[in-house]
Amino acid sequence: MAWSSVGRWTLFGTLACVAASISFTMLAFGDIDGELGQRVLVSATALPIIIGAPLFFLFSLKLRGLTMANARLGRVARTDSLTACLNRGAFTSRIDSWLRDPTTARSGALLMIDADHFKAINDVYGHDVGDEALTIIARSIRSILRNGDIVGRMGGEEFGVFLPGVSQHQAQLVAERIRAAVNSASFVPDGQQRSLSVSIGGAAFVEDTSFTRLFRIADQRLYGAKHAGRNRATVVQVEDHPTINLRRSA
Repeated sequence: MAWSSVGRWTLFGTLACVAASISFTMLAFGDIDGELGQRVLVSATALPIIIGAPLFFLFSLKLRGLTMANARLGRVARTDSLTACLNRGAFTSRIDSWLRDPTTARSGALLMIDADHFKAINDVYGHDVGDEALTIIARSIRSILRNGDIVGRMGGEEFGVFLPGVSQHQAQLVAERIRAAVNSASFVPDGQQRSLSVSIGGAAFVEDTSFTRLFRIADQRLYGAKHAGRNRATVVQVEDHPTINLRRSA
């Protein structure tokens, strides 16, 4: 709730009390004339303002605080605490809603991004440094995206990116830019620059589709990139490429 809403609640709530007070006074004491009648009307007007305005103001402040607290709780429920990306549930829900909305463009792409050799980072440097690496990767991903693109942490060292309205060629360019941004990111766990890299698989579409289908194809292309040597990006057109079966590897 904005401060303007607090002002409106206070103003209109107080005016409503004044109107009710005057109406009741006129019905109850309408036969009083002269100076006494004026005093009664002044009293009927002043008391709601003196008592009602502070009460409505305090009530509006409480309501604003509750609204802000609920908004914060909503963000916490939707956000991964480490990387500040959407969590898997919120990411999936956002894309499902986008795909089912008849007013949105019927094209876009889903990218699946996985940190290369992440287990080795945890084993050599510890999980705290592994968490630092994940935040660097998340920051590198966000640095490439446009307003309106959606990024989420799918779990572990895997991220998802949804790019509304792009072609397969444009999605491939974005994936390459993300890969390059991660490669050039500053990561110095032992005082020396260490390289980070990611493998990326993507599925672009130009017709009605589902998140399940996009995820399956993008995930398979991701692990195809892993099998092909890591630190690479492959984005395919959903309509032109059937799904394949690949055994996952670290």
